[in-house]
Amino acid sequence: MARRGLIAALALLAAAWLHGGPARAEEATSDRVELDSARSHATFGIKVMWLVTVHGRFGKVGGVVDVDRFRNFAIVDARIDANAVEMSTKSYEDWVKSDEFFDVAHYPEIRFVSESFPLQRLRRGGQLSGTLTVRGVEQPETFKLEAADCEHPAYDCPIIVSGSIRRSAFGMHSRRGALSDKVDLHFEVYAIPSTGRLNP
Repeated sequence: MARRGLIAALALLAAAWLHGGPARAEEATSDRVELDSARSHATFGIKVMWLVTVHGRFGKVGGVVDVDRFRNFAIVDARIDANAVEMSTKSYEDWVKSDEFFDVAHYPEIRFVSESFPLQRLRRGGQLSGTLTVRGVEQPETFKLEAADCEHPAYDCPIIVSGSIRRSAFGMHSRRGALSDKVDLHFEVYAIPSTGRLNP
């Protein structure tokens, strides 16, 4: 009888495993970490007349990082408020918000969703690939994730990501004689300490 009871218990465990056991295990080891919009920001730069670089800053960067503890991987979903841009003059701010550039009236949000990447990359640095959406246009892009200079990246120091895109790839074709097609991007992102766990 004891043997039959053991076999029955094993059968029940196997059935539970086949009908959702692994999913529940993964769910138990998954975290959603919120980005700290108060400390996170993004900047961009574009050359005018091929000589002078005009810089801008987005003061509102939010989103989440979904951490899969079962596989030790993460996915970043970062969102930028294109209306919250700061530049040296209001005329520049109005210009980059216009339909010539970010067209914030129709596309108020810039979004980057990364591919799944190992958590160790937050400390060691490496490539961060994903999909960037600007002006409603989705393009695959790869950025450089800088190696962290602190023990707890995203909390004690920012996660720093940089790279460049071609504005023409996102429907920005105006003033091609005066503006470079290349736009440099730089992100410094923090996480909210009270939510989830981001560090490997």
